[in-house]
Amino acid sequence: MTSAKMAPAPQAGETARRIHELIGWQAARRGAAPGLVDCDGRVLSHAEYDAAIAEMAALLRGRGVAGGDRVLIVAENCAATALAIFASSRLDAIAVPVNARMTEAELDRITAHARPRAILYTSHVSPEARAHAGTAKAEEVATATGDIAVAAGPGGTSEPVGAGAGQVGVILYTTGTTGDPKGVMLTHANLLFAGASSAAMRGMLPEDRIYGALPLTHVFGLASMLMAGASCGACVQLETRFAPDRLLAALKDGTTILPAVPQMHALLMKHTASLGLDRLEGAKLRYVSSGAAPLDPAWKRKAEAFYGLPLQNGYGMTESTAGICGTRNPIGTPDVSVGPALPGIEIRIDPQAQDAEGVGEIHTRGPHVMKGYYRNPEATAQVIDAKGWLRTGDLGKIDAEGRLHVVGRCKELIIRSGFNVYPPEVEAALNDHPQVVQAAVVGRARGGNEEVLAFVQCTDPAPAPAALKAHVSERLSSYKRPSKILIVDRLPAAATGKILKHKLLGTFADRLAALDAEEN
Repeated sequence: MTSAKMAPAPQAGETARRIHELIGWQAARRGAAPGLVDCDGRVLSHAEYDAAIAEMAALLRGRGVAGGDRVLIVAENCAATALAIFASSRLDAIAVPVNARMTEAELDRITAHARPRAILYTSHVSPEARAHAGTAKAEEVATATGDIAVAAGPGGTSEPVGAGAGQVGVILYTTGTTGDPKGVMLTHANLLFAGASSAAMRGMLPEDRIYGALPLTHVFGLASMLMAGASCGACVQLETRFAPDRLLAALKDGTTILPAVPQMHALLMKHTASLGLDRLEGAKLRYVSSGAAPLDPAWKRKAEAFYGLPLQNGYGMTESTAGICGTRNPIGTPDVSVGPALPGIEIRIDPQAQDAEGVGEIHTRGPHVMKGYYRNPEATAQVIDAKGWLRTGDLGKIDAEGRLHVVGRCKELIIRSGFNVYPPEVEAALNDHPQVVQAAVVGRARGGNEEVLAFVQCTDPAPAPAALKAHVSERLSSYKRPSKILIVDRLPAAATGKILKHKLLGTFADRLAALDAEEN
């Protein structure tokens, strides 16, 4: 089966043309209800939220920001980050949120490409943002939610402004890019659709509280937390940096919706185990999901036993405004797919290039697909065809029930002795070991072939690599088994918790060289 049919699109937010209008709508109807919890615990009602957006918009206007200008937001999660995103919308400007933990060189490349009119730094919550602000000699400015720093940007030609929701609202620069930055242009229509879609899939209500540790500078946090909360009127509780003890405290304090990545779940379970607890108790949590990485059966069983809830899975990417697929499974189901396409979205497997098992590149089409890469029509044309299909760069297959199974990245496929090895399958076998917290598998060219390398984070005391090799030998064909298994304290990860596989070989180059020397 190569494609899945499109279901009706969600209707929430269909009358809005700008994302900030969602907060105004909530303020007019439930102004006293909580809309945002800042990282310091301060609660903003929807009315206060809307007023603070207006204040931030006035600040930006005073710095010369007008329609079509870019506003660079060097940030970590806090109320000011959310306010700046919505305030940019209020001015018909384009928000460009970037992670404050970027290096100076990375930030300089993005600044040169985006040419923002103004740059905001969340210096009150982030040492890295403070350091960047100091380099830029930014001015400290008082706001309703704390002092931030503001500097003039290089400026550039303002983009045309249209009245409809097709106007670009946010530009996100993708994680792990090399060379020239790629800015993903997400329109207000993209973001409104994504927020409504995410809220509908999770069954969110105005009474819900969403735990917000996923960075707002990445599409998962922006769409599945901030926009979803704004769409349905739920309260978003922002966390500047993830810490398992703070998540546990939030769960005991009324969090009902937990969107997360596998690393967050794994660290929470590790933390509670250190407290002598093997499951979550006394919480109001009613929905928990995992995204940004494959889900394997053993790990899913562990998580569901811990939460006492079904662990829902999903699939998306920056270029698709986060969500493409999602599950709505009951607890205990063995399904580890990412589910069917979300309502209003189409998926298919490249009809021109599939293997005998139906595996090929995943394509998607619908109102979630980005407008394109900012100032890069050539790159846009490479990933979006004339009929609107977005080439994801991921490999997958669609089963008889229309559920998508992601098997890896096109570029991460390992070809060993002529056989295809999909890293998620090897990672699942490793994650099935009770002492493994998480694993990452990559290929490395070696003697005219590719070898399978595994990097594994374990509980203490860690098992020996030989024990892990014996474990996977019972679960994998010989050509899929890792040639080398490295036990590591921590895997390189983005702010979202997503493992940065492209950094594995460089990060552990010395240890790999030592193992190579032993073999020779």
